[in-house]
Amino acid sequence: MKKISISVAVAMALLGSAAVQAKTVKIEMTAKEVELPIDNKGTMYRSWTYEGMVPGPVVHVEEGDVVEFTLHNDKTSKNSHSMDFHAARVDVVKDFEMVKPGETGGYTFRADYPGVFYYHCGADPMIQHIARGMYGAIIVDPKDKKSIPKPDREYVLIQSELYANPDNVADMMANKWTNVMFNGGIFKYDPVHDPAATRMLQAKPGERTRIYFINAGANEFSSFHAIAGIWDAVYPSGNPKNVLHGMQSYVVGPGDAAAFDIISPVEGANALVTHSMRQALTGGIAILQYTKDADPKMGRGDNILVR
Repeated sequence: MKKISISVAVAMALLGSAAVQAKTVKIEMTAKEVELPIDNKGTMYRSWTYEGMVPGPVVHVEEGDVVEFTLHNDKTSKNSHSMDFHAARVDVVKDFEMVKPGETGGYTFRADYPGVFYYHCGADPMIQHIARGMYGAIIVDPKDKKSIPKPDREYVLIQSELYANPDNVADMMANKWTNVMFNGGIFKYDPVHDPAATRMLQAKPGERTRIYFINAGANEFSSFHAIAGIWDAVYPSGNPKNVLHGMQSYVVGPGDAAAFDIISPVEGANALVTHSMRQALTGGIAILQYTKDADPKMGRGDNILVR
């Protein structure tokens, strides 16, 4: 599998006595159409992806970075694909244009705002490309590290809807989904409702755990709630300047995102859910387990999006 390619060029300049750093980050992804499991039992689904995975790779940059993005569309693809970074301010016609199978496109943007942002395919019909799995997260760390508390652990959760027949655009337009998923799986992190689930999110009591939550949609709003917990802080779009405290739930619309901080004073678990019961009970539940023996690798490094 081709990995996300990131290279960094650093140029130093002097303004008086202060050093100014300019950083360019090069990101490459390949659009691939593959079969992937959508549940813990291995039910396969024809997915359209970035890098052969749903969600796509987590992109991590810093506020002010210049991102040089390249999209390759695999020659075996049957469809054109594109990339819409919600962290970018560019020309929608020129930069978000579709890339045909076997061809390459790209554009450059500066990550001007810190936070967590959605990315997705914008090829027509966009609803179908999103429903088949072409989405992911770009996290833009604030340049001022003191502007937001440093978390002990971080997790990415992306909510989406499963459509039984994604070739039928009319069903998607009519919102006829069968399940709601987190990170491309039905009850992916919930052994309570699906005994076949083997994964849960982990943290220790007293740790600050940050959930980067994105609603990929394509249609439903999410009322994101931690059962048996309270959000210590909610940052709409993940921006440190947008902060709410002591929240029981927070609504994230399709195509939007927020960062949620939670701290448990006790061992046990929270169930992270979309509080629409139809959404939760068809797959939109993730268990966050608190134990003194929490795996030190969970919620850190490559394990912020649990595959």
